[in-house]
Amino acid sequence: MRIAVLDNDRSQADLICQVLTGAGHTCQSFDNGKEMLGALKKDSADMLILDWHVNDLTGADVLKRAKEKLAAHAPTMFLTNNSGEDDIVAGVGAGADDYMIKPLRRGELLARVQALLRRAYPSQNGAEQLQFGQYVFETRPGRLLKDGSVIDVTHKEFYLALLFFRNIGRPLSRAYIHEAVWIRETAVPSRTMDTHVSRVRNKLQLRPENGFRLVPVYSYGYRLEKMGA
Repeated sequence: MRIAVLDNDRSQADLICQVLTGAGHTCQSFDNGKEMLGALKKDSADMLILDWHVNDLTGADVLKRAKEKLAAHAPTMFLTNNSGEDDIVAGVGAGADDYMIKPLRRGELLARVQALLRRAYPSQNGAEQLQFGQYVFETRPGRLLKDGSVIDVTHKEFYLALLFFRNIGRPLSRAYIHEAVWIRETAVPSRTMDTHVSRVRNKLQLRPENGFRLVPVYSYGYRLEKMGA
């Protein structure tokens, strides 16, 4: 799904987008309301996440004007630093579907976003099938096939492999991989990540003769390469 994120804090917006892209969504972030509203005129979004306190417009104004550009069923969620009732009442009263209080918790953020999207787009909750050459990913219930045969992978190996295939040719840093796959775990030893990557490489047989190659990027992370691309 395409999700627009509005937050004055660039690091916060980047964190949100890391979590969402790791789950397979497309995320576009903005640091002021007018810029986001202008972008929504040209290219709408399936969901909106906004900080209730932005510099140029009030949260209520942003939400009202954004809803005019979104589909009627597109969910909206707002973020606030204030755990008091005023912001929450104002946000819900303005039409937001949900809210979260900062600092954000990655696992809760993803769970809330997925719940809103499931309610808003029930027809898309079936088994999504993504194909990359001879590899087929069925995101629900998390099944991976190669040439029609099921590959025995763990939950993390499935989403790690899917992350690489969604980013073919793009170097992924260890930090990015950590945020996307080990969302709720604050400390993951390097050898744990390396072991999972090695298992994905071996189980999927990511070798040149199969059209793909999973390689380390020195002092950075990993990259999945499509041979002949």
